[in-house]
Amino acid sequence: MEHETKRPSWDEYFMQIAKDVSERGTCLSAKGGCIIVKNKRILTTGYIGAPRKSKDCIERGNCLRRELNIPSGQRYELCRSVHAEQNAIINAAREGVDIKDADMYLHMRKVYGGEDKVLNAYPCFICKKMIINAGIENFYGINEDGSITKYDVNDWVEEWSKNDMVDDKVKYDAKYKKE
Repeated sequence: MEHETKRPSWDEYFMQIAKDVSERGTCLSAKGGCIIVKNKRILTTGYIGAPRKSKDCIERGNCLRRELNIPSGQRYELCRSVHAEQNAIINAAREGVDIKDADMYLHMRKVYGGEDKVLNAYPCFICKKMIINAGIENFYGINEDGSITKYDVNDWVEEWSKNDMVDDKVKYDAKYKKE
């Protein structure tokens, strides 16, 4: 009896792990998980959550950004959480792990307003700057349809050398609306 097994591609495998990492998140709007991989080996992970030893939005029972009526995609500094990409980079630094020339995978879901759906995963401006400076080679983001898009980080650098970062072709948007 033959048994047919569909084995996930490396990208699918790593994106599933990023999705699993996202379940640790403490944001009331989005679940985001990130992993950094080099030579098919996971180096570090990160999820959306408050800084270590501080109270997160789940513990406080509210979202500071929504309380302050901050639109999605703006004023990132007024958030209790650290983005998944930032946490993955920070966790590598804490442990002395070299992530230069590595790949980053990001899985994002909107979990707000009665919705639970996959979002097109793309870094905000702050994360994008950190990804560039950390020396990440490729960024992989999940899409709403379940496909995975690969971005060459050097293309971002080239684009920003010609245009301003606010002229990006693709923009981050968590897609939540004020109540």
